[in-house]
Amino acid sequence: MSIAGLILSNLNRGKLPEMTRRRILSSVPFGCRYRLIDFPLSNMVNAGITNIGIATDFNYKSLLDHIGTGKDWDLARRSGGIRMLPPLISGYDPLTTHQSTFPTRLAAMMSTLDFVRHCSEDVIVLCDGNVICNMDLKKLVDEHLTKDADITFVAQKMNITEGMLDHDDVLVESDENGRLTSYARALPSDLGERNVMINVIVMKTTFMRNMLENAAAHGASSFDIDVLRPNLNRWKLHVSYFEGWCAQINSMETYFKRSMQLLESGVRADLFQQEGFPILTKVRNSAPTKYMPGSKVTGSLIADGCVIEGTVENSILFRGVHVGRGTVIRNSILLQDTYTGNNVTLQGVIADKNVTIRDGRTLAGYETMPFYIEKGAIV
Repeated sequence: MSIAGLILSNLNRGKLPEMTRRRILSSVPFGCRYRLIDFPLSNMVNAGITNIGIATDFNYKSLLDHIGTGKDWDLARRSGGIRMLPPLISGYDPLTTHQSTFPTRLAAMMSTLDFVRHCSEDVIVLCDGNVICNMDLKKLVDEHLTKDADITFVAQKMNITEGMLDHDDVLVESDENGRLTSYARALPSDLGERNVMINVIVMKTTFMRNMLENAAAHGASSFDIDVLRPNLNRWKLHVSYFEGWCAQINSMETYFKRSMQLLESGVRADLFQQEGFPILTKVRNSAPTKYMPGSKVTGSLIADGCVIEGTVENSILFRGVHVGRGTVIRNSILLQDTYTGNNVTLQGVIADKNVTIRDGRTLAGYETMPFYIEKGAIV
């Protein structure tokens, strides 16, 4: 059974607006050296998928630069490999509908119709570009085929607290055999134990092609309302439950919170240390991090190429970060090539790439509202 992959990096435009003014959401840096798209892309490669389409929208220059030819994922191939699917090439023209982006999941899926029509693989796995997890997609496809399902949705059982859900999150329910019985948008009042869809979907290629062509012929606009609900009792819709660590980045608060969870050894082990399931990314050769006399680092993740002269506590430092003398970094995230001068104090700060913080500055935020410094800023 051959498998193709589709990553919808164009779907969540407008979320995390602070960090996506100059980049698409799926290319947002995460975890010292990765981009969000590395996780769904690595999951597909680990499942032996070698034909992957990436649906894009605007601001995807950084995504192109990060992925390149796909050689770092062993996808620089004569046949298959990575295929970028820009909107005006993929058969969906947002200008004809006077919209600057894809308003719904169905519109994002429609943008891949040309890829689906020319896909020779038997099964297609769809993932959103902002889903962070380490998932065995081969096992998921086997479950999909064993259940003889038309569509398999992946969900995770969560204990929902106030403010945890995004307005685009979907809650699902299933019977004892895993058959989908309920599919609804989350409401602020949906607290407690819930099954939250994590936007990984499996379909047979012919089924997906027929579904999208039928939706286009009838002018459908919503995947939930126009496609799923009329067929809830007619199609074989299956729910598979994922038990590992998973995050969907959709706001600055969730970005900060989920990043800080990487400081927990159990989360790192689940995400990065599963044998045979590596998370791959673009290789950048840098010198080891240099810890100068008098420096102190505790409970932090430090990438290579950094120079640390001050104190770093419970923080995440990307490649090439400089921490000056007498500087204290606490509960903060400093992206690539951030430079902090001497006697700087940072608490609850997210500094984007190439930020410069001059001597003596004190900046503070909170975990629900971190202090964000935009890319290239000088403070």
